[in-house]
Amino acid sequence: MRGLLIVNPRSGARSRRAHALAAQARARGIEARIVRPGEDPAALAASAEADAVGVAGGDGSLAPVAAVALSRGLPFVCVPTGTRNHFARDLGLDREDPLAALAAFESRREVRIDVGRANGRLFLNNVSFGLYARLVHRREAHRRRGEALARLRALWLSLRERGPVGLVVDGEPVAARFALVANNAYQLDLFDLGERERLDEGALHAYFAAGSLPNAWEERVAPSFRVEASGRLRAAVDGEPVELVSPVELRVEPLALRVLLPEEE
Repeated sequence: MRGLLIVNPRSGARSRRAHALAAQARARGIEARIVRPGEDPAALAASAEADAVGVAGGDGSLAPVAAVALSRGLPFVCVPTGTRNHFARDLGLDREDPLAALAAFESRREVRIDVGRANGRLFLNNVSFGLYARLVHRREAHRRRGEALARLRALWLSLRERGPVGLVVDGEPVAARFALVANNAYQLDLFDLGERERLDEGALHAYFAAGSLPNAWEERVAPSFRVEASGRLRAAVDGEPVELVSPVELRVEPLALRVLLPEEE
């Protein structure tokens, strides 16, 4: 199998390992491309001659290349090198051993999983609105300005905002400070996402919390949701800051993505 691994050298605290990881991949016969400033990982995947494509990066690095794999009918490989690696965790990968994940390129162990779409944009984990999305946007703005402790500063500023985000979900107003639409069900905790027990349920789960802190969640389950707000919506897609045009049509595509995993021992 001709495999292509796209390496994001800016993901997580392990970015210094990018060249070493690429060298290990090449030693296995896998083409490895380290993303340079200004390069588009999805464009690299789309132009490559490969039988499988993968990404070494964090959660925010995965979906654009996974979308290319899906459109080309190719299997996808996740190599966790980010900070949290929620998707890798839910696949059952060892998040502390990215080298072990390279074995997926040589494996015949393939699973099919669901993906989500937000106005056509693919997501693997979730789309969030409200306070958490604001936090992600502020953290990114502070990071670009080179501020230290960007995440804590963004969290402090976001917590000062008391008002709900003001969403309309499937025609019904929702007064929530936190809103999240997930690809399959999460175990939710305060400012954290627990594991998903499965990635092939074929459903989206919408979670809403109205309090100052998300201690109690309202949950809805459906194959699709329509989210509306006045003007453009600040959102976080798989933890990456984006602005979406209202209304946002969210839907699940059951068993759409082929994923290669290392052989079970």
